[in-house]
Amino acid sequence: MGKKILIVDDSFTVRMYHKQILTKLDYECDEAENGMQALEKSQMKQYDLFLVDINMPILDGYSFVKKLREEGNVSPVIMVSTESENKDKKLAYENGATMYLTKPAKPDEIKIVSKILIKE
Repeated sequence: MGKKILIVDDSFTVRMYHKQILTKLDYECDEAENGMQALEKSQMKQYDLFLVDINMPILDGYSFVKKLREEGNVSPVIMVSTESENKDKKLAYENGATMYLTKPAKPDEIKIVSKILIKE
C-alpha cells in the first residue's frame, strides 16, 4: 500500500499541482481546502506527510499544525506558502512544521523533500 499524503490548500489549482507531482511518485493523495477540514481528515486517517499552505479560511496552516501536534500526531509537515520572510518560517517551525518551502515550490523540491521526510 502506498504512502498517504494530505494536501491542504484553499486553492484548487495548487492542490492539483501538488497532487500531480506526488502521484507520479506513487503516493496516495487526499485533499483539504482548509485547516479544519484537514484536522478532521487527520483524525479519521493516518497520513505519512502533510503539505500545508499558511493562508487559508476557517483554520490557517499555523493553527492546523499546532493542533495536529497537540493531538500527538508526529507525521512530517511541509509548509508551502507565498510568505517568505524569516518571521513566517520561524512561526511555522514554532508551531511544529518539519520543513518550509516558498511558493511556487518546484517539482524537484517537493520530490526531494517528500522522499527525505517519508519513511519508506
